Amino acid sequence: MLNGIPEPLLIALIGFVGGALLGLAARLGRFCTLGAIEDFLYQHSDTRLRMWVLAIGAAGIMSFALTGFGLIDLPGNIYYITPWSPLATVIGGLMFGYGMSMAGNCGFGALARFGGGDLRSFVIVVVMGIAAYVMMSGPLARLRLTATEATTPGLETDSYAQLLSQATGLPVVGAGLALSLLITLAALGSRSFLQDRKAVFWSLIVGLAITSGWAGSSWVANHGFSPQPIQSHTFSAPLGESILFLMTASGGGLSFGVGSVFGVLAGAFCGSLIKGHFRWEACEDPRELRRQILGAVCMGFGAVLAFGCSIGQGVSAFSVLALSAPITFIAIFIGAAIGLRQLITGFA
Repeated sequence: MLNGIPEPLLIALIGFVGGALLGLAARLGRFCTLGAIEDFLYQHSDTRLRMWVLAIGAAGIMSFALTGFGLIDLPGNIYYITPWSPLATVIGGLMFGYGMSMAGNCGFGALARFGGGDLRSFVIVVVMGIAAYVMMSGPLARLRLTATEATTPGLETDSYAQLLSQATGLPVVGAGLALSLLITLAALGSRSFLQDRKAVFWSLIVGLAITSGWAGSSWVANHGFSPQPIQSHTFSAPLGESILFLMTASGGGLSFGVGSVFGVLAGAFCGSLIKGHFRWEACEDPRELRRQILGAVCMGFGAVLAFGCSIGQGVSAFSVLALSAPITFIAIFIGAAIGLRQLITGFA
């Protein structure tokens, strides 16, 4: 217990605050993975894609800076200490991206839309959460573990910052700051984007939310009594955790992921009220519902294979320059592009 607050509640509150910021960014700043990809491919606009890149760069600068001050235990984060399988990353990323297109949202986007009253997104959230647990600890868990273990190369490095450090002699923190600065400058290399102050502001808010996860979980891990993973926001397995928590709260179950999920819902709800966009919506077309359920299953399976979703790998893991992050991000992009092509123009 820390300052009178039980550790599970404290870590859930940290996740809730960061999740609320992400929910507000989705509703007020239009921060959305699928929207960014669709705008880039079909609207010839890179604004929302630059928002994504800026959020990664900003989170990286803040995270490596806090690591330099000893406030984040970055070497102990879940993306560094978990064995990485490139094959599982690519397959999972492709599945997730394709499922995201079929469902019309990623897990994070579905939470944000559900917070605005979209009941179709509630179906996506529930199905994706169940599918993630089927692959993570259910009937398909053994198959996943066997395939992942067989294709894990056993590398001795865990991040691009470490690779740059080994090549140049720079400290790992300095290398991480340099790479994160380059990512940030790449995002800001557009005058029209710089003039869109709203887009820049909400990108920085997303970066702050991701950093708050790293910093908060590090603080609890270093000052608490129970083992605590160093983590930040992701929305695949935490959807399943939240479902289990709602059913078995009397037995515990509070976690960073559960707090993050409910934080996004709360932030999205407030954001939809601020903009006057809250309204109940339901699915009227059975074919649309079938497509969304299929997409949610693909996202649940794919996110567990890739060890993260478009937020988990695409922003959180990317912010700490984990080896898997850019490969997963590219795979998600390609999978989403295939799905969008099928829906918008077809393959004929």
